[in-house]
Amino acid sequence: MRRALLVIASLLLAVSASADDSKPPSTGLYFFANAGAFWASSNTADFYSGKPTNTNTINRVLYSNTYGIAIWNSLVEQHLISPSTIGSYNQLQVVEYPTMHYRTSLQIGLGLRYEYKSGFGWLLRFDVDQLEAIGAFNLSSTNGTGILGSDQYIRCGMLGKENRYSIDLAITRQLQISNTVGIELDLGASLVNTEVKENMMEIGGLTYNILDLWGGHTPNHGVGEYEYINQGGIGYGVFISLLTGWNTPLGNIKASYTCYQTRIVLENHTAWGWQHSLGLRIEMNNF
Repeated sequence: MRRALLVIASLLLAVSASADDSKPPSTGLYFFANAGAFWASSNTADFYSGKPTNTNTINRVLYSNTYGIAIWNSLVEQHLISPSTIGSYNQLQVVEYPTMHYRTSLQIGLGLRYEYKSGFGWLLRFDVDQLEAIGAFNLSSTNGTGILGSDQYIRCGMLGKENRYSIDLAITRQLQISNTVGIELDLGASLVNTEVKENMMEIGGLTYNILDLWGGHTPNHGVGEYEYINQGGIGYGVFISLLTGWNTPLGNIKASYTCYQTRIVLENHTAWGWQHSLGLRIEMNNF
């Protein structure tokens, strides 16, 4: 982490030292909007895998009389299991848990940037990332028989959804290549609040919520639901952005790449990871 910061700082100083005397066409306060693709590190995706050591587990739902009977009936009706061999939901078991990863997601944001005559400035940005973690697990029986079809297991899906809300503060450096084309380098820090929205499993084409709404208890008959408490938290990190853009009379249009090193907070799955984004930023300062 410390080495990455030193490399980023050295790069910013080197680019600043190489700048020529050309000045950006406009200084002062800019308002901007940005949108693009976001790739999240899968270091925290296992939070949604449903393993017995997780906050949200497959077994808590699978082995409950509230959901287990419905799951067993559905598998029998679809001729996925033999009721004579697998006589109840208690004879079902997960033989391979999912390896989860995040899909490419959409990042959108708004922000302010102030530019001084020297080409240096500062930036304040608010971003939202809507993420989906996906994977699949294998369901079989405790005695290894009774699964109908060519395979000895039933392939089941797993899905997690979360929102990340980021506040980024950065030092910026503008370098003009010509009167209409420029380069921007940003170096900053982030606060990231993660909000867990869903954790679902799919068995036999039907979906079941495995978010722990029962205070760690099995949702059997008579066990009530608790008010859901967010299973995420506030993390932090650093980032560097490289942008190239075009100056217009109304503002700037910039293509951007950003690399984040971020500590993402999820219950029992807090971890550092590299995140990446590619996008477009539209800036206006004639207002």
